[in-house]
Amino acid sequence: MRILVVEDDPDLGDAIARRMRRDGYAVDLECDGEAADDILQYQTYDAVILDIGLPGLDGFSILRALRNRGSRTPVMMLTARSKVEDRVSALDVGADDYLPKPFDFREFDARCRALLRRSQGLASGVTRIGRMEFDRAAKHVRIDGEPLVLPNREYRLLEVLIGNIDRVLSKEQIAEQLFDFDNEASANAIELYIARLRKKLGDAIVIRTLRGFGYVVESHAENPA
Repeated sequence: MRILVVEDDPDLGDAIARRMRRDGYAVDLECDGEAADDILQYQTYDAVILDIGLPGLDGFSILRALRNRGSRTPVMMLTARSKVEDRVSALDVGADDYLPKPFDFREFDARCRALLRRSQGLASGVTRIGRMEFDRAAKHVRIDGEPLVLPNREYRLLEVLIGNIDRVLSKEQIAEQLFDFDNEASANAIELYIARLRKKLGDAIVIRTLRGFGYVVESHAENPA
């Protein structure tokens, strides 16, 4: 899952980015409003964390431009402004959520999970496929009720795949969601992560390979390719 954080406070921006990267998200961090707007015109994200008060271009202008381009990317706005009018303005412009500063990072984490569920069209944080249960809130994967421990990158890879059930994802699409601008992944790296994940999942769910196209988790797959 790839996220853009736009925050001009260097300490807060760095804290948010480090926290999310630690959880396995691919995070791009930007502190200038105009630069963020430029990025959003060519790069697709699963969610945007957007400060309102920014140099160059404020958060309202960035969000308005994003929505005018037809983007439905979930956006959570951050601001030190606490007036009801500011919250209403953010939501009216097209924000999906609004979090005033200072905030508790536990609440931030929960709101981000809800935002990312929305980007995948999921109402619940729990997905069950065959013998596997994937719980986003608890960050648990269970097979036949038994916990499966996965490193962050493999956990996020599984999240990307099951968030796109029955949809074929190319290696490039997978890499774009797993890695940020500072970390590029080769096709071989994606193959390696897929192989590791398959080995750990066993026959609980199938990650099918479609030669020349990519990978897909099928809701009713029976045999691996």
